[in-house]
Amino acid sequence: MEQMLLSVLQKTAEVYDISPKTEVSLVLASDEYIHALNREYRGIDRSTDVLSFALNEGEEPVVINGPEEVLLGDIIISLETATRQASEYGHSLERELAYLTVHGILHLLGYDHIVEEEKMEMRREEEHVLSLLGIDRV
Repeated sequence: MEQMLLSVLQKTAEVYDISPKTEVSLVLASDEYIHALNREYRGIDRSTDVLSFALNEGEEPVVINGPEEVLLGDIIISLETATRQASEYGHSLERELAYLTVHGILHLLGYDHIVEEEKMEMRREEEHVLSLLGIDRV
């Protein structure tokens, strides 16, 4: 699992021309832990599947032709929610974790899904990275 997640991080960095010296932390957590973070930082009193915390929140990260070393931020994934969602969507836990990892990185890079047009763009980017890794929807 660790190797697969590392491959997802590396492929995403490659696709977006992110320096190999960029740091991202990836934490697999419990529903209880991510619920507490969601409540504290977003004011939403429930668990969620993935949270991303950019180090420079509110600023577009400079990753292309930017400084060589970049501390991008943190991605926290609820392993419990990912397991449930994998079952609900009928695919493997590995596929769900790969998707949530790409989703988290895209948030760190400034992508969002509040507006429908942005949501569609983000979904295309997610599926593009996953397809390069040979990870299909099913």
